[in-house]
Amino acid sequence: MTDKREQGAGLLAALGCFSMWGVLPLYFHLIGPSVTPWEILAHRMIWAAVLLTLFVVLTHRSARIMAVVRDRRLLLALMTTAVLISVNWGLFIWAVSSHHVLQASLGYYINPLLNVVLGLVFFRERLRPLQVAAVLLAAAGVMIMVVGFGRVPWVSLILAGSFGFYGAIRKRIGVDSITGLYIETMLLLPFALLWLGHLYQQQQAVFLQGSISTDVLLIGCGLVTVLPLVLFTMGARRLKLGTLGLIQYMTPTLHLLTGVFIFGEPFSRASLITFACIWAGLALYTLDTLRAQRRIREG
Repeated sequence: MTDKREQGAGLLAALGCFSMWGVLPLYFHLIGPSVTPWEILAHRMIWAAVLLTLFVVLTHRSARIMAVVRDRRLLLALMTTAVLISVNWGLFIWAVSSHHVLQASLGYYINPLLNVVLGLVFFRERLRPLQVAAVLLAAAGVMIMVVGFGRVPWVSLILAGSFGFYGAIRKRIGVDSITGLYIETMLLLPFALLWLGHLYQQQQAVFLQGSISTDVLLIGCGLVTVLPLVLFTMGARRLKLGTLGLIQYMTPTLHLLTGVFIFGEPFSRASLITFACIWAGLALYTLDTLRAQRRIREG
């Protein structure tokens, strides 16, 4: 495949990935209010584990997975990331069902800027002036929301924090995304099965007790978890980091549009100012990233 075709395939994969992540609120909303966020989370873990097992078998990754599992340091790190990703998934599903999609959107806008701070803490990466300005603008946006609404945007901060620390730990241990997610889901699988068993015992489970369409959507939670990750891996291999960084803003933007125009969540003046601060920070962050890449290319 030529370079242009490689880049084209990478672009399509990245667009598909971030679009799918962007419409997740609609998907979880379609499942309906009769299913609790925690049952949806359990199904997301279970069916993701099933799909990833098939993917691992078909791509002959068993030896790679066993090598990671035998390493106690890596396994302990993946136990930690499994907890972080379960918190992230669970809170996101809860945010959709509780009409906090705008806060979820804000969290994923904040995430790239939080990654800059985590890079400083975990990897001793030096912050350039534009990065400092971007982080300060994001902090100002959060403070405006605290003052404007009289409360901390805890959904946004936990979503950004859980995903940020998840990414930082995964970057440090260097396990590839598919292998890592497979081990994480297998670690979470017993808890998901126990929770579903508890729901059936209490006669509160919806799966196989209601409509076929709901059952199909619950099973599909595995696909909407695994497929975007596979597409992201394809895109990341073929695209420049700067291009991938720009496309990633599709996800929170789609969340924002969904929250305002489809779910009718209120978008106040304080919200507008908060998002404006975050967008300005992201603009500076993106400009700094593009400049840094240009300097690297020029030698």
